[in-house]
Amino acid sequence: MRPGRPLVALLAVVALVVLVVDQLTKVWAVATFREGERVPLVGDLLGLTLLYNPGAALSLATGMTWVFTLAAIGVSIVVVRIATRLGSRTWAVALGLLLGGAVGNLIDRLVREPGFAVGHVVDFIAYGDLFVGNVADIAIVAAAGLIILLSLRGVAVDGTREGAGGSDVEPAPGGADAGAVVGEPAGPGEPVPDGDAAARREAP
Repeated sequence: MRPGRPLVALLAVVALVVLVVDQLTKVWAVATFREGERVPLVGDLLGLTLLYNPGAALSLATGMTWVFTLAAIGVSIVVVRIATRLGSRTWAVALGLLLGGAVGNLIDRLVREPGFAVGHVVDFIAYGDLFVGNVADIAIVAAAGLIILLSLRGVAVDGTREGAGGSDVEPAPGGADAGAVVGEPAGPGEPVPDGDAAARREAP
C-alpha cells in the first residue's frame, strides 16, 4: 500500500505543532523562572521548575549528551523513511508526535549552552520528586504508548493487520458448495453431482 499524501501531511502537521509548542514553552520557562525555583501547580505532585538537563530523564547519563544528540538525529531519519509507507492515520499521529518530540529536544542540544551537539535541554515540568520534563518528552511518551497499542493490535505502519490475509473475503452463503443451485440440471458435458448420480442408479 502506497502512502497517501494526507497521511504524510498529518504526520508533518502533528510534528510541527509539537515542535512549535515545545520551543515556545521552553522560551517562556527560561524567561519566567529562575533555575531551581519551584512553582507548585497540584501540591507536591505537579509543579514548574526550570532545569537544564545534559542527559536523559531522571538526569541519567549526564556525561553522554552527544549520544542523545546522535540518537535524536537517528530517530528523525527513521521516522522520515517510515513515512513513505504510511497507511494508518493512528500511525501518522504517533510518528508525528515522535518526530516533533525528538526534533524539539534535538534543537536544544544543537543550539543551547554549553555548545553545539552537547547543549542542555530545557526542562520545566516537575512530576513530584521523580523527574522534570518538557512538552517534547510528553509527545515522545504519548508516541511510545500509541506505538505499543498499535503493535499489540497487530496494525502495521501501512495499515494492514497481522494475520488478516484473505480474511476479508467472505464465503458465499451456504458454504463452499453454494455456487451450485439445488435442483438445477447439469448442462451438457457437466458432471452430475454424486448424490444425483446415486439417485438415478436407484430409479427403476
